[in-house]
Formats: sequence, structure tokens, C-alpha cells
Amino acid sequence: MIENRISMSCLICNGQECKTVRSVYDDRYGYSGIYPLLKCANCRHTFLQGEFSPELLQGLYSNYYPRSTFNVDNHQPYKQAHGFKAWLDGEQSSTFRWVPRNVRVLDIGCGFGESLGYHLARGCDVYGVEADENIRRVVDKLGYKVHVGLFDPNAYPENYFDYVTMNQVLEHVTDPIQTLKGIERILKPGGQAILSMPNANGWGARLFGKYWINWHAPYHLQFFSQISMSLAVNKS
Repeated sequence: MIENRISMSCLICNGQECKTVRSVYDDRYGYSGIYPLLKCANCRHTFLQGEFSPELLQGLYSNYYPRSTFNVDNHQPYKQAHGFKAWLDGEQSSTFRWVPRNVRVLDIGCGFGESLGYHLARGCDVYGVEADENIRRVVDKLGYKVHVGLFDPNAYPENYFDYVTMNQVLEHVTDPIQTLKGIERILKPGGQAILSMPNANGWGARLFGKYWINWHAPYHLQFFSQISMSLAVNKS
């Protein structure tokens, strides 16, 4: 295991003592490269070291994620899920499940659009953001309102949404605090952001170590602790 300290500040708390804890690579979709994984000694935030431009990120999702093989004719919105089975298989933990009916909602990182159809069926005015160009095939067929590209709060009016959701998405962004500030700008007063992400200090990461499935480099760039998540939200 690599354990050298380097002079790179933490993205969340600006702490100066970050330690390279291991190197990671794409063990799922075959993108080339080995990336140092750094951990802040102050807030325990962990992050991938590297240069990730918007163009690189969009290319990653459009060319390496498997949605290019999805058949749009088989597209099905998510259905209602209730009870013990929904809890057991993780369905109930998805952020879109916590959005009520008849609200205006933005789903950042909407994938292949299944959540958008789910919200529409429940009377919502729904918008999506997706970096993967493959969402265009769904938009062309079903007419969903999707911004194809990275999240840009300036694409929406201030105080516009009742809910903004990011389901396993915040770990993909290069600047979490700026992303959260953008979400705050477009939420109505009293609106809610519902976020989910892997816990890099949880039992799964401790148990599986370097084999933990959620290192998922170079798609996952940020790995929050409870401390770093609280700091990011407060700064936003």
C-alpha cells in the first residue's frame, strides 16, 4: 500500500495533510490509467487525483458505460416499490423514491431516464441532467426534458425546483461544493435536495479494502465521510 503524504489540499476542508492510501484503476469497463487515491487527515474525505475535464467525463460515460448497448424500445420507467422487498433489494434507498407526487423535480444523473417516467406517472413536472449521450435516444423517443451534459445551475431559473435528487451521483463530480451551491440556487425556499452516495468509511469499504466495488475509478472521484459530507453541505 502506498502511504506517502503530498502537498495537495483537500477539496472539502482545505486541509493540507493528504495521504495517498492506494492506487486504483477501472476494473469494470476497461478505461486505461492508474489513479492515486488520496485521503484527508482532517475530515477523512477521500478523492481521486487527476485532471478530469468536462469533455473527458462526458466521453467516459458515453463510451464506456454500458448504456450504448441498451435498446430504447425496451425502456421502462421505474414502478412503485413498497414493503420489505423494496428495502431488501435497495429499491427504497434510491433518492427518487423519496420525492412526493405533483412537484417540480430535477434528477441530476438520470441515467437512461427510468426515474423521469416514474415521476411523470405521479404528476410531477420533471427534468433531468445526464452526461451520457445515450440519453438522447430516450429523449428523442419519449420527449423527456433532459439537459445532456454536466449539471449547470445557470440552465434553470433561481428558486425553481421543489426537489433536486442525485442518486449515487455526487461522487462523480469534480467540485462537490460548487455543485451543491448550484443546487441551493435552483431550489425553492424550503425545497429539498435528496442525495445518496457510497460511504468510504463504512463497513463495506473496511471489509473489502482495495476490492470495494465503489472505488470505481475513474468514474467515482469523491468519497465522502460523514464529516466531509456535513462540511460540504454547510459550505453550500
